Amino acid sequence: MTQQFYVSPEQLMKDRADFARKGIARGRSVVVLTCRDGIALVAENPSPSLHKLGEIYDRIGFAAVGKYNEFESLRQAGVRFADVRGYSYSRDDVTARGLASVYAQSLGSVFTTEGKPFEVELAVAEVGPEPYADHLYRLTFDGSIADESNYVVMGGQADVVNEALARTWNQETGFPEAIRTAVAALSATRIATAPSGAASNGNGSASGGSAPSAAGAVGEPAQGETDQLGAGLLEVAVLDRSPLSSRGTVRAFRRINTVELDRLLSGPEGD
Repeated sequence: MTQQFYVSPEQLMKDRADFARKGIARGRSVVVLTCRDGIALVAENPSPSLHKLGEIYDRIGFAAVGKYNEFESLRQAGVRFADVRGYSYSRDDVTARGLASVYAQSLGSVFTTEGKPFEVELAVAEVGPEPYADHLYRLTFDGSIADESNYVVMGGQADVVNEALARTWNQETGFPEAIRTAVAALSATRIATAPSGAASNGNGSASGGSAPSAAGAVGEPAQGETDQLGAGLLEVAVLDRSPLSSRGTVRAFRRINTVELDRLLSGPEGD
């Protein structure tokens, strides 16, 4: 006789939530933060084509972590919703709040009715004419929605990145400094350590030889320091607060290419 086990609805929901959280935590982190010039979106993403950041509408951006095929399908659905609503009514009727509500309904429906929840976490950002008019919405795998202020951190070691941002974020900065702040926070999860077999022998040199360890080489971080992410490992975009005056377009979303980002990360002189 086959023994059957009863699983309560509460336990089933808990198991699904744990499954989704583990999948999201395996991904690399994303930061969305407001600043004087607009909203910066910064993701640790070495892929040049599988984007975590995207444009939804004129002044609305999208960021995600988790399974690419799942959040990409949601992004595309959001673009279609925005286009239809803007065409049927008015472009002003397309808002981040409306998009976030649609995403919340979709995620909640999948979480409660499908066999597997989406392993994704989303952020929908809308830049306003002034910093106080910016909107950041964070959506989790179960359809929960939160109206965030200042910045959003998702995926990976989000607690470490969030702690770093809490110390360094400043709304009065421009895009260059805001992006550097976000990159530094993402890099906080990458603590440099001495290579195996290069333990100190007590006199400052590596054991087994007189050559200095790699961690002490010129231009490389010493043990315990953060190893800053380079431009090739990052995906960066911005929502410009005044795109019409700065670029002659109503579309606020703009990607930062690798060359520009590398120059920007080199320091204030690269602004």
